[in-house]
Amino acid sequence: MAVKRILMLSWEYPPRLIGGLGRVVCALSREMVAQGCEVHVITADHPGTEEYELDEGGVHVHRVKTQTGPDGVDWPTPNFITWDARLNFGMLQYALKLHTEKPFDIVHAHDWLVADAAWVLKSVGLPLVSTIHATEFGRNHGIFTDDSRYIDTVEWRLIYESRLVIVNSSHMFDEVVDHFIVPPEKVITIPNGVFPDKLQSTAEAAALRAKHGVGDGPVLLFVGRLVREKGVQVLLEAAPAILESHPGATIVIAGAGYYEGELRALVEAKGLVERVKFFGLANDADLSELYTIADVLVVPSLYEPFGIVALEGMAARVPTVTSDAGGLKDIVEHTRDGITTFAGNASSLAWGILQILDNPELAQQIKEAARQKVLEQFTWTRISERTLAFYETALSQPTRQSAAVLLFGSAQPAEGRDETAA
Repeated sequence: MAVKRILMLSWEYPPRLIGGLGRVVCALSREMVAQGCEVHVITADHPGTEEYELDEGGVHVHRVKTQTGPDGVDWPTPNFITWDARLNFGMLQYALKLHTEKPFDIVHAHDWLVADAAWVLKSVGLPLVSTIHATEFGRNHGIFTDDSRYIDTVEWRLIYESRLVIVNSSHMFDEVVDHFIVPPEKVITIPNGVFPDKLQSTAEAAALRAKHGVGDGPVLLFVGRLVREKGVQVLLEAAPAILESHPGATIVIAGAGYYEGELRALVEAKGLVERVKFFGLANDADLSELYTIADVLVVPSLYEPFGIVALEGMAARVPTVTSDAGGLKDIVEHTRDGITTFAGNASSLAWGILQILDNPELAQQIKEAARQKVLEQFTWTRISERTLAFYETALSQPTRQSAAVLLFGSAQPAEGRDETAA
């Protein structure tokens, strides 16, 4: 059966971007539209956006107004989990209305934040597939709080209810199969992708360097959320060894997050104020300029389910130095199309960066090989083709339990989690 009408559930979608998930859903949805599908995304509200729009990529975007009650008055929620519960009710209302008007072929749920809406939609006959972009267990290196236990259970439920599950790297495959005790045949690895030419600027590098005040020395670029697991602190720990050889180098940190205060304090403590620039959140236009002036893209993650930023740098011909965390090992082949270093090890990271700065021929070789790899393996056209084929495989899978059992039976097997797809 050819899949033509697709419903995506995602808590973020441009311009609402918290991490990489929203960019992935947007790119995948738009590419599916380009291939002749009708795609509807139901997502959370964002300031300054309409409740419904047909976006520039031809995707039907429906935004749930979670903060306003039916009387138009503010309707606050006490915490993130209750906000998410309200989001799921809103998503369900939109989805049922749209599905009643014209049935969808499939619903694709992205991460635990949309699990409840997806579960109920399955009960009305919509085949359900899910993508697990990251897990609570992996982000926190274990489950230690009541909130984490709740999220972990919701993640398990989404995986269990899905006919088939997508992950984006071999690391995530192992994490999902091992932690949630999922049959390996239920999970498939489809990487994320990039639009190879999207983040290339036509401006002169010298003019952009002047604009961003980075001088003539090497520019080391970090792009991502400022959270502990992204490893910016490791880059700052590595900075003195790099600056010893390249005193004019500048570290540009593009992103925002809860860890920014601690990172700024570390910059002060290490006397790096003159050599580190906090850029803040960067849109696509900003990123195209930053990639143009960057001599090295540094991806020092401690936990990284995939690592789409590394792909962006490779596509933009910026020599990329990564850690060996998670999905980054699926992307970079050490010394061929990037440099891989030990996660959390500042000395190793400094060594990797210096390999690029001190060896121009190696840097050039890496740039060209990385760009070619992206063109061959990681374009969104290729990724969307694989995903559409995966949908057809999912539709061929039988439903093994009734909706009544799913809705009113036990929430989880009494003897652990070793259950086949429903």
